[in-house]
Amino acid sequence: MKFVTALIWAFRRLVAKVPLGVLLLILSLVPVLFIDWTSTYAARPDLNADRNKDTATTSSVRLFPVLETDFPPPTYTKVIKVGKKDTLTSILRREGISLITVSQIQKKLKNIFDPRSIKPGQEIELQITPLSSRIKHNALERIVLRPDIYNEIIVEKVGKDSFGIRSQKVPIETRLTKSIGVIDGSLYQSAMRAGVPDQVIMRFIKIFSWDVDFQRGIRRGDKYQVMYEVLYTKEGKLARFGRIKYAGLNLQGRHRVLYRYKTSKGLIDFFDKKGFSARKPLMLTPIDGARLSSGYGKRRHPILGYNKMHRGLDFAAPVGTPIYSAGDGIIVERRRKGFYGKFIRVRHNSRFETAYAHLSSYKRGVVVGKRVRQGQVIGFVGSTGRSTGPHLHYEVRRNGKAVNPRRIKMPSGIKLKGRELRKYERARKEIINQYSALPDQNPFPVSEK
Repeated sequence: MKFVTALIWAFRRLVAKVPLGVLLLILSLVPVLFIDWTSTYAARPDLNADRNKDTATTSSVRLFPVLETDFPPPTYTKVIKVGKKDTLTSILRREGISLITVSQIQKKLKNIFDPRSIKPGQEIELQITPLSSRIKHNALERIVLRPDIYNEIIVEKVGKDSFGIRSQKVPIETRLTKSIGVIDGSLYQSAMRAGVPDQVIMRFIKIFSWDVDFQRGIRRGDKYQVMYEVLYTKEGKLARFGRIKYAGLNLQGRHRVLYRYKTSKGLIDFFDKKGFSARKPLMLTPIDGARLSSGYGKRRHPILGYNKMHRGLDFAAPVGTPIYSAGDGIIVERRRKGFYGKFIRVRHNSRFETAYAHLSSYKRGVVVGKRVRQGQVIGFVGSTGRSTGPHLHYEVRRNGKAVNPRRIKMPSGIKLKGRELRKYERARKEIINQYSALPDQNPFPVSEK
């Protein structure tokens, strides 16, 4: 108690004699003198501990530079559409493929496919691996060529510096479609407006070309029916239009239907319900899609200006339109012949010959003595000789004299009999069932312009 009293007395004496600022300084130093700070320093982290630590891991690691080859870019597939002036070499070089690889690919293709036959619009599939991050520095892993819709050729890497080649069939889906229409004007224009593809219409016309005069035998209100194949790729894309299986014409109430059939001997033709083939010894029209510009008989000659016997049929068509041999036979004359211009004459048998005039050129290989088949191209429409414009002058000669091609009574072709006829009947019924099951519409509509 005495100690406390003495301490208070001493403090009062200190306050009375010592200035206030000094007193405050002394009081602030009291904690430093009397408090233990050891625990506080122990809790404080050592910032140099990690810096001074030396472990086996950190002391043995060596860092190397990261190379492009450590992380090669992924292989990718690219589909290229062939351009107008493209070659296989130019396409591969453009994609950064080395000349050595291009040469290897060409050698592999040598006995299977001619690279020069690639056409604009065709697609080539390439599988490529970049060799580095540099642009156009690539290795070819695989190339796929499709010479047609049914086949593909594959050249692919089988080793570090070698390639293998194989060909395989491409799965194609065939679908049937049909079109039924009324003819308003011409068959061609009416069918085109209904969406029937151009190539299908031309085949349809050719099927009936032995019996029907498409220039004068068609009337407004006549009807047509056709069923044909449409081919699609495995990706579902339209590949092309296939064969006609059913073709019908109703002309002024006379209905004629023809069915496609392949005989046991491999002959493919169109037959009517009784088994008679549509094919005749001579075609009525040896040209596709042409307009009859002048018939057989007397007429006022367009150049000479007076009446003169016209001993054939004239078909107006653009220059270069293909001309077909009207029947099987032998080329007996092929030369420039006065007012006929470039001229071809074909002997079919001991009685009949056909002649073709005003041609622009002859089909390569068509020479005197050459045997030709019905429907084979022998020349091309022109305007040589005495002519006012491009057209085909077509003559049929019987025993050396010109006759009207429209009035010749030609015997029908093949007549199926016996087992072949029964086989045809089964095939015909199947075609009729397929036709009946299809809707009466065309999947390729064309809007009128």
